[in-house]
Amino acid sequence: MSGSDSIDNPQRRNFLGAVTTVMGVGGAAAASWPLINSMNPSGDVLSNATTEVDLTHIPVGGVHTVAWQGKPVFILHRTEEEINKMKELSQIQPEADEKRVQDPKWLVVVGICTHLGCVPNLNEGGWVCACHGSQYDHSGRVTQGPAPKNLEVPPYKFVSADKIVIG
Repeated sequence: MSGSDSIDNPQRRNFLGAVTTVMGVGGAAAASWPLINSMNPSGDVLSNATTEVDLTHIPVGGVHTVAWQGKPVFILHRTEEEINKMKELSQIQPEADEKRVQDPKWLVVVGICTHLGCVPNLNEGGWVCACHGSQYDHSGRVTQGPAPKNLEVPPYKFVSADKIVIG
């Protein structure tokens, strides 16, 4: 076979062009995979996406703090007295208690003061931010101080009567 036969053979030329194209696309995909894969969320982000909480260990009147997306979340097992009192209080930013809870016995709020991001402390009347004096009731509604908004209610759902998933 002479050199001119390979140049004049269109089938061979088409085959070599197709192989070169396939190899080029495959090489480009292989080279770009690390960049594409780096855009996926990391393992620590995925592990913080949701937090499952067993409520059986929280006594009536007790509060449990868990971490969700790097933020403290307060879970308060409210007493009947606290539930009834939440219907009476007036707030700076009015919001019905029924809109803030899925089950009246359980309050779930992000434990970050809406004024400057401090973590409030629980007392008998609700939460108090020691930094600037903002006060929140047992529904997480701001009742006094410079805080402009109520404590945030994170997305959560009951997966059983005694277990919730936050996030």
